[in-house]
Parts: sequence; C-alpha cells; structure tokens
Amino acid sequence: MTRFYLTTAIDYSNGDPHLGHALEKIGADCIARYRRLRGDRVHFLMGMDEHSQSVIQAAARAEVTPRAWVDGMAGTFAEYWRRLECSHDDWIRTTEPRHARGVVALLERIQARRPEDLFVAQYEGLYCTGCEEFKQGADVVDGRCAEHPTLDLVVTRERNHFFRLSAYRDQVLALIRDGTIGVEPEIRRNEVVRLLERGLQDVSISRQRLPWGIPFPGDAEQTVYVWFDALINYLSATGFPDAGYERLWPADLHIVGKGITRFHCVIWPAMLLAAGLGLPRLVWAHGYVQWEGAKMSKTAGTAVSVDSAIARHGADALRYFLLREVGFENDGNFTWERFDARYVADLADTYGNLVSRALSMVLRYREGLVPEIRDADAPLERRARETFDAYTAAMNAYDLQRGAALLIELASHANRYVEETAPWKLAKEKKDAELDAVLASLVRTVSRLAVLSVPFMPRKAAEVWSVLGAGRPLAAMTFADLADLRTDGQRVSKPPPLFPKPAVA
Repeated sequence: MTRFYLTTAIDYSNGDPHLGHALEKIGADCIARYRRLRGDRVHFLMGMDEHSQSVIQAAARAEVTPRAWVDGMAGTFAEYWRRLECSHDDWIRTTEPRHARGVVALLERIQARRPEDLFVAQYEGLYCTGCEEFKQGADVVDGRCAEHPTLDLVVTRERNHFFRLSAYRDQVLALIRDGTIGVEPEIRRNEVVRLLERGLQDVSISRQRLPWGIPFPGDAEQTVYVWFDALINYLSATGFPDAGYERLWPADLHIVGKGITRFHCVIWPAMLLAAGLGLPRLVWAHGYVQWEGAKMSKTAGTAVSVDSAIARHGADALRYFLLREVGFENDGNFTWERFDARYVADLADTYGNLVSRALSMVLRYREGLVPEIRDADAPLERRARETFDAYTAAMNAYDLQRGAALLIELASHANRYVEETAPWKLAKEKKDAELDAVLASLVRTVSRLAVLSVPFMPRKAAEVWSVLGAGRPLAAMTFADLADLRTDGQRVSKPPPLFPKPAVA
C-alpha cells in the first residue's frame, strides 16, 4: 500500500470562505478520495492560518480578541468543508502548540546547520496587508498589489530577522528543472523558473513583536513572519520534530492557488534545504474561480457566497460543477446560468436519468432481481472498460475536469444503449435472454459509475450504491474490484430522485 500525503493551503482567518477556497478544497478532496479508491494509504491535511496581521485587524473591527475571532472562523470554515463532504484526516491551526513547536524547531535546526542563513537587518519596502508580504517591483501594478488591487500598499521600515534565500536560487532552480521538485501545471512551472532565473532576494522572516503570533526564538522583540510560520504547518502536522514524523514526510502533493507559488515553490524548498529535510514531491497550483472575469476574493468581496452556491442544487452538484466547468488548472468563470445548465443536462437528464430508468426496468421486468451477465464483451462492457482506463489516466495526471466529463460520457453512452436495445420491446416480445443481458449490463454500468463518482459526488454515489443491493459497502470498494464486478443476484430498490429539476417559475 502506497503512502500518499497531500495538503491544501491553509486559509486566512480574516473572513468567510469564497468559491476559490471551495474549489481548492473540493479538488484536493477529489484527489484524496481517488487515491483511496486506488488503494493508497492517504493522509489528507487541511487547516487555518491564524497569525496574520489581517486577523488582528478583523478582530479589532469585531471588537473581540484575536483568539475569539480565530476560534469562530475555524468553526465557520470547518462547517463549510463538512457540508462540502471534505474527507480530510487532519485539521491543523497555526495557533496550536504542536505547530508552534514545529516552527521553533525548524528555525533552531536552520540555526544549528546553517547559522549564516539567518541574520538581522533593517528592511524598508511596500507591504501588502492582504498578502501579508513585502512587494517587489514586478508585483506592483499602478502602485498597488496585483493580487489585492483594492488595498493601499503600506511603506514599512523595521528591524527584522532575515533568511538568506538568495543562497538557494541555483539549487532550487536545478531541482525544479530536473523534476525533483515537481511544479504543475506546466504554465506555473514556467512562471516559477522565470522567477528563479531573475534571481532571488533575501527575505524577512520576522516582524517587530506583534501582540498575536509565535515569538521568534531568542528574540522577545520579534514575532515569526506569518508566511514563514504558515508554510511549516505541512511539517508540524506530521509530528515534527518528534521521532516518527518521517512516516508522513515528505509531502507527496501540496495543492495551492497560483498566487502563492513563490512561497511554495521557492521559499519553502529553500527553508527545507537549509534545515536538511526532505522536499515535497509536487506542488499543484490551480487557477482562480472568477465572476464576470474578476477573481473572487475576500478583500474585493464576492458576488456568490459558498452558502448560496450549495443551496442552489446541493453540495454534490456544486462539487461536480466546479471541477467540470472551472477545472483544476486554469481560471474559470462561475455563473448561475452555467451552473443551472450543467445541473440539468449532465446530472438530471443524463446521470440521474440513467440510474432511474435502469433500476426501474429491473424492478418492472425482473421484480428487482439483477440477472447474470454472460457476455463480458458486450458493447456497454467494452465502453465501461475504456472509460475506466481513460478515467484513471486523467485522475493520475490531476486532470479532474476530464475525469468529471468521463462520468457523464459513460452515463450518456448507457442512455443511448437503452434506446438502441429497447428493453421494453424485448420484454414485450418475450426475448428473455436478450433482456437479461441488457439489464445486467446496465446495472453493472450504474454500479461502476457509483464507484467512479465517489471522488466527485460522494453523497450521491452513496445514494446510488444504497439502492443497488450490493453485498459490500461502498467504502470498501476499490478500483481493483471494478473489472470483474459481480451484480447478478442483487436485489435493487427504487432509486430516489437524485437530481430533482428545479421548478419552472
């Protein structure tokens, strides 16, 4: 059994999540569920970034303490991810003692191994409170941060501890070029390579003592810079520095938004190299969810809340739509019109229709008892095997958009198979053997679809599985079971309306 440790970016505790956060967490959950179906031993980490300056500001506006604020935000985020069926194995908050221990231990390890890499200096620059970082020339557009154009950049000058990032430029560049540190998709890797080719500046890793943060080891006047602090969550969640952390480390996959690749693909590997620790195997940087061409963000405000998007057609429909329509590679638009169209065409008229008609015919013509399938080379059997091969290839490459599309393509093909074979005519003409073959093939296809749907629509997959009369729970199924899946002798039940169409006004 292969170990697979994946993480998402941890979210700022300065406001409610938006659809961009949802896309990342749903996509990561989709990958985690897929890897479990492969038979991997998955450890899936999510969490909250709670030490930012923006937290102090948000708490002050709400007239509560930072601790009360982050506790409330952690509960809000956790509830949204529960509603969206995220199956994480661990939830880390950067205010936890285990994380503070990890941060201090990493700094002390760098100090012991490479003392010249940590030094104190004065820093002056333009600081973005949205990104919680100093901005360089290439990051500033018309005098504002490219990621947070609604915020004013703040001129800041202070004494800080620095990390000698410039010393690691050549090594990190070589590791990315030879694939030791994977960066995907290719467009993001090219961006990171160009950034490294331009050269690196040393980075500030502390702030003059804020009232909220991890004290910098050996300097009571300084707090560990939030980004240096936050990146270490992936390591502290393994139990570092305690013995046994290596059972999870290094991470197999970091999933982040494209706006923070510099931290994850440049600064984080350099920190780990300085500490003499293993490097993450792959960073996947997804695009943004947009509304009318603009990035959704907490700072700018959003036209669509996660709550309203879930309420529209349910959590599973939203999961499917974001991964099928927006995808996990490039930017993509969210519109109510596209959401409604996908819901009706793909989920109600294709997927839901197949499940309903296939099982209803078994109930009508065979009193719910699934016939034996005798022809392993039947047309629908061949198509199912082809779909499985294409599906695994897409999912192994993190092409979640293609994986979602293949589900509907198989359901659509099965619906055409129903029209072509006309089971109602076979029943009327008493062609029992032919009817048995068609019904058995349809139920087997629906069963396979249920398993393949788990990463995308876990709740709906479970609903389908529950009426198939299978002898094994869905949670016990793996892809290895699909090739020779037996459904004969199962007694199916009437399926629920999986994707009810909205009432027409």
